[in-house]
Amino acid sequence: MTRARPEVVAFDVNETLLDLAPVRAGLVEAGQPGDLLRTVFARTLLTGFAAAAVGGWCTFRDAFDAALAQESDLDSAARSTVAGAFAELSPHPDVEHALRTLAEAGIRVVTLTHGSPGVAEAALARGGVTPLVERSLSTETIRAWKPSREAYLWAAGTCAVAPERMALVAAHGWDVLGAQRAGLTGAWFPRGERSYPAVYDAPQVSAGTLQEAVEALVALPA
Repeated sequence: MTRARPEVVAFDVNETLLDLAPVRAGLVEAGQPGDLLRTVFARTLLTGFAAAAVGGWCTFRDAFDAALAQESDLDSAARSTVAGAFAELSPHPDVEHALRTLAEAGIRVVTLTHGSPGVAEAALARGGVTPLVERSLSTETIRAWKPSREAYLWAAGTCAVAPERMALVAAHGWDVLGAQRAGLTGAWFPRGERSYPAVYDAPQVSAGTLQEAVEALVALPA
């Protein structure tokens, strides 16, 4: 099935748009190895996904704290300090150009995260790209975690657009899979992942960079 050019493009936030370097630095300042971030971030997602899979729910902040407690000997105060570094995130250097490409094409842009409300907004402001983003959506509003179908359909409904006219850009294969299963157009590019998981449905758009992913969406037939 040929996909149409989206009216709205939603972006995943953590890693896809935002550099987690301040959180890594926070771990180092707390006496932990910087590469622990990858493990803790992955366990944070596992914690949230598992809670959602059995009909429960927890915030991203609580899932991160639980993951950090499992993977380190930091006390609650130290863990809270590390988690606080999420408030210091900034966009990756390639983000502004990608967002401007969509704006110039007349395509609306939103962010879609299961992270804490306010984190994306603060980071976008720090990077000077707030005017390029229509709104920031956190699935904490509906107590859901991506990749649940509910999360993507809620985002489309909030933006008053049919799912098939919305795209999701993410550097995480699981997020693209969820979006596509909900009827959105999925666009994947490598940021932390070297390749798209072969066990998933293939991404409808696969690109080598964020900019190339955005350009591929713009090039879809109207």
